Amino acid sequence: MDALTLIRKTFAPLADRRILDIGCGAGTLAKRLAEDGAAVTGIDPGPAALAQARAAVPEARFEAASGEALPFPDASFDGAVMLNALHHVPNPAAALREAARVLIPGGSLVVVEPLARGSFFDALRPIEDETAVRAAAQEAIAAAVADGTLACRRDVIVERRESFASLDAFLKRVCTVDPARAAVIEARHAVVEAAFESAADRAADGGYGLVQPLRIQVLTPA
Repeated sequence: MDALTLIRKTFAPLADRRILDIGCGAGTLAKRLAEDGAAVTGIDPGPAALAQARAAVPEARFEAASGEALPFPDASFDGAVMLNALHHVPNPAAALREAARVLIPGGSLVVVEPLARGSFFDALRPIEDETAVRAAAQEAIAAAVADGTLACRRDVIVERRESFASLDAFLKRVCTVDPARAAVIEARHAVVEAAFESAADRAADGGYGLVQPLRIQVLTPA
């Protein structure tokens, strides 16, 4: 089971479902969901990412906004997704409350979050150590369930494996998420290279493999 399969199963049938992609980035997930017939709205605070998303998925709607202040009325969506996004939000608890607010009764929020372990995390750590923010995201989800804001319907951990032809391919991938990482990579290139070489598995074709455990939780407004 991968994250996209679980997202699709959660919202099936996707045709005409109103799905909010919170932290949509360049629109990769939005494109997949729109291809399945969903009416997708994406939000992201980054103008460059939104420009890419609008070009990639012209049939979807995209808005500049933060997860903590969604510009939509209550009960606007059948479902919402935070794909590798919650730990990037300065106030994850507020983002979860907002997601719950804009869902219809019985709607689902799928939160996919990387855990602070695995070889991908080890390779990333010299560039950006996300230990604290990833833990904060998990704590916010647990608190939202404990205080009754959300109820957890499903909680699974899957391992995402990614293959890279070279160190440069890995660095391009992590800078796509956050271009500010490029300056750190330049300043610490030798350390970054050593961490990558140590963490990655070598394939027979000379490529590199990295594994990132993802925790996927399907939540509903309680």
